[in-house]
Amino acid sequence: MNRAQIYFFVALGLAAIAFIATALRAAPRREDRRAPAPEEIVIGLVTDFFDALGIGSFAPSTAIFKLRRMVPDELIPGTLNVGHALPVMLEALVFVGAVIIDPVLLAAMIASATAGAWLGAGIVAGLSRRAIQMVMGSALLTAGCIFVAVNLGLLPGGGVAMQLGGWRFTLAVALNFVLGALMSAGIGLYAPCMIMLALLGMHPIASFPIMMGACALLQPVASLRFFQTGAFAFGPSLGLTLGGIPGVLTAAFVVKSLPLTALRWLVVGVVAYAAFAMIRSAQRGA
Repeated sequence: MNRAQIYFFVALGLAAIAFIATALRAAPRREDRRAPAPEEIVIGLVTDFFDALGIGSFAPSTAIFKLRRMVPDELIPGTLNVGHALPVMLEALVFVGAVIIDPVLLAAMIASATAGAWLGAGIVAGLSRRAIQMVMGSALLTAGCIFVAVNLGLLPGGGVAMQLGGWRFTLAVALNFVLGALMSAGIGLYAPCMIMLALLGMHPIASFPIMMGACALLQPVASLRFFQTGAFAFGPSLGLTLGGIPGVLTAAFVVKSLPLTALRWLVVGVVAYAAFAMIRSAQRGA
């Protein structure tokens, strides 16, 4: 384990403590405080299971919440960031230590995404319901297009590099700042980060510690903003956490890998329907 990984795990521990402490302080003040429904726990179990396999959890969770009308649209971004925070921290513990990449690149990518999330969460918390619906509808459509392109082999498979230098390093760090900010709006980081690094010539496995390490720190940071504003749904977010933790453990240590092509096609259909429903709601002012 190199020094950058040690620093990351220390930062991850501090972030987890801050997240849990803030959540415990915020819970008694919530008017919507309740135990999560079994369905909400199952959603966390399934979406974080596939998140640990690299398919992402934000788009499927958003689609289910919209289709089932479980969470008000304007609360979905905060619910995703709060609910999936602890499971993705667990993912980072597994993957950041298992895959060795350039420690400077890893630290810079995680720091830039975290800074972007802090800025983005403050902006998203103040957006109107219609604006959030339009942003998330567009994000779901983008995610669906990415899944289609991956399944059809239209996106690059990546190179062999485990580090980046020069302009590629600078560009990757800058773009990850933007991706971190978009996470606060409920736009998942996994797929675009993986594609960006592949375009820059990195090995596909190198994206796992970067994207999981970035999300492990940026989600609790963004959640602190959502705790302050109250822009999240308590029961569903707790359900995502309670189901997500065993989902991650099952994926990482029991299943480890699956043929994901068929699953992506299923996700495309669900996500596309939810995207159009979200945009239609924004146009109708519903």
